[in-house]
Amino acid sequence: MYLNFKTDAKDRYVYRITTVERLKELFLSRSNTLVKPKLWNDPFENFILSSKVRMKSGKIVEYNYHERMYGQCWTFHKASDAMWRIYAPEENGVRLRSTIATLRRELDRAHPEHTDVKCCVGRVRYLSSRKMKQVANNTFDNYGIGVDRIFNSLLVKRPAFSHERELRLLYFEMDDSKLDEETYSYKVDPHVMISQIMLDPRLPLDAVESMREEIRSATGFEGPIKRSLLYAPPLSSILDVSDWKP
Repeated sequence: MYLNFKTDAKDRYVYRITTVERLKELFLSRSNTLVKPKLWNDPFENFILSSKVRMKSGKIVEYNYHERMYGQCWTFHKASDAMWRIYAPEENGVRLRSTIATLRRELDRAHPEHTDVKCCVGRVRYLSSRKMKQVANNTFDNYGIGVDRIFNSLLVKRPAFSHERELRLLYFEMDDSKLDEETYSYKVDPHVMISQIMLDPRLPLDAVESMREEIRSATGFEGPIKRSLLYAPPLSSILDVSDWKP
C-alpha cells in the first residue's frame, strides 16, 4: 500500500542516516529491522491507535492495534545539517539511499501473502493539533477500523517536526504470538535495497579512504561510496563591487 503521494513518485530517492555499525549489520544479517513507534522520541507517535475509543453507543473500547505496528523512518532530504546532527550525533554516520518503490518491493517480497494488509510505504503529513484530532476521530467508526486508516494514523505529525520531510516504512503484525516483540526484522537484499552510501560530512578528509575501504570490506557493497560535501568550503572567487546605493 502506498499512501499520501502520487504513484508516479515511487521512483523518487529517499534517504536514511544511520551509523556505520548499523550499516554493517544490515549487510551481514541481510535483514532490515523495524521498531514499534512507542520507541520513537516523539511521545505523540502512535497516540491514535493506543487511545481508548468511545463508540456511538457510549461503550468504551480499547484495541491492541498499537502493539501490532512497526515502522522505519526515511527522509526526502538529500542534504540536511539537522538530520546529520540528530541521527548521527557521534559524527559516525552514513546516509543510505534507496527509492520508495525499492523499499516497498523488498518489504513485499518478504510477505507475499496479505501484502496490502501488512505492508505500507507512506509520506508523513504535518498537521495542526486541530487537524490531527480530526484524523484521530475519523480513524475509528462503529464497524471498527480499516487497514488504510491504521497506517494513516502513523503518517501524521506535528508541524514542529516538518523539517524531517519523512517517509515511513510500516508493517502490521497479524500474528498474536509476536505482539510482545519490540522490533520486527525481515530478509532483504541490501545490495538491491541500497544504491548509494554517503559518508558523514564531519569525517576528516584523511579518514575518508580508510572508512570507504572498511565499509567495502565489511559489506561487499560495490555501489558508490561518497563523502558528503555539506560542510565543504566554497570555491574561492572574486566578488565584484556592486553599483547599489543606499
